[in-house]
Amino acid sequence: MSLALFIARRIYKGSDTSGMQVSRPAVWIAMLGIAIGLAVMLMAVSVIVGFKSEVRDKIVGFGAHLQVSNLNATTFYESLPVTVDSALWCVLTNDADISHVQRYSTKAGMIKTADAFQGVLLKGIGPEYDYGFLKAHLREGEFPQFSDTASSNKVVLSQALADKLKLKLGDKIDTYFFQENIRARRLLIAGIFQTDLSEYDNLFLITDLYTVNRLNQWTGGQVGGLELTLHDYSHLEEATWRIGDQLQKRDCDAGEELCVRNIEQLNPAIFAWLSILDVNIWVILALMIGVAGFTMISGLLILIIEHTSMIGLLKSLGADNRTIRHLFLWFSVFLIGKGMLWGNIIGLVFYFVQRYGGVFRLDPSTYYMDTVPVAFNLWFFLLLNVGTLLASVGMLIGPSYLITRIRPADSMRYE
Repeated sequence: MSLALFIARRIYKGSDTSGMQVSRPAVWIAMLGIAIGLAVMLMAVSVIVGFKSEVRDKIVGFGAHLQVSNLNATTFYESLPVTVDSALWCVLTNDADISHVQRYSTKAGMIKTADAFQGVLLKGIGPEYDYGFLKAHLREGEFPQFSDTASSNKVVLSQALADKLKLKLGDKIDTYFFQENIRARRLLIAGIFQTDLSEYDNLFLITDLYTVNRLNQWTGGQVGGLELTLHDYSHLEEATWRIGDQLQKRDCDAGEELCVRNIEQLNPAIFAWLSILDVNIWVILALMIGVAGFTMISGLLILIIEHTSMIGLLKSLGADNRTIRHLFLWFSVFLIGKGMLWGNIIGLVFYFVQRYGGVFRLDPSTYYMDTVPVAFNLWFFLLLNVGTLLASVGMLIGPSYLITRIRPADSMRYE
């Protein structure tokens, strides 16, 4: 053990600290600054990461990671068919990045009740559809096992649409669809879900693939498109371009041009908004590290001034400036460590209370969820702790050179 570390530990743990009448409040303020700064950083990162993850998962739940559609469909509401044959199915299901493939079709239309009407997008799904997301947000009723060979005449809609149109479970609704002529369908409400993602809750009606294909007058293996779920979201961009290249090289017997788009390309406004949150994280981190660092600088300067006589004594016994500087830096590390311990405790308590208690609420119409979401990432947790320690100690290196200005003869005046 070095001399500087040994003396620093004795000062920190020994009886010498009981006489620190001036520096004791400054030391507590410095540790409090470190604790509050680290706690705020942990809470901010957990909330922002949780919020981005929650919004992204809801968008993926409605449309998977990638969508294969007809390139000539110029708008989101326009339906042009994609012919799904065995060759196309094999190309997608055998891809190493793809975990699930499901068909869908859409048809724009309108719901009309006795005193209101609402434009909607009827989405047809087949038996292979992954119901996990929608079932997790089901409020009432059930999800029928939708088929691609027979009409169920059942539909699942959101709580937002049900409230807006004054509908309830078991009601029959009249829907109208426009093509060459007006086509009407009376559908039974079999289930009601709520995701709080208003852009989608106010838009989609979920029914069977067979009904939508008949409304579109499609035959054979024609559907509106394919939704692809990936094993790893980090491969999103790479998989988009690679699968797109594979489909362009593939000969399509139906003469269709296929395109592949990911959820970030399909929802640019939402993901641009989420990317702005990263800027907020960096601003919060910079401010909190700055506050914690400056409180530690003030505490170190007070410690040096109060221990001027000790510094002079050590210099008269042969200790050089480097050793004494390291002594105070080690002492600061002990104080920073104690502050970080309390900061971690506060941050983790907040995480567990919010994660399992949902104490802090949100307006779902604005934030897409009713409680503040939190997420714990071990790597972010470790990086924040290591970064706080290094940044705080790094900011103390400059002020520690004040020790070189103290001369043994002058320090005797403090006796």
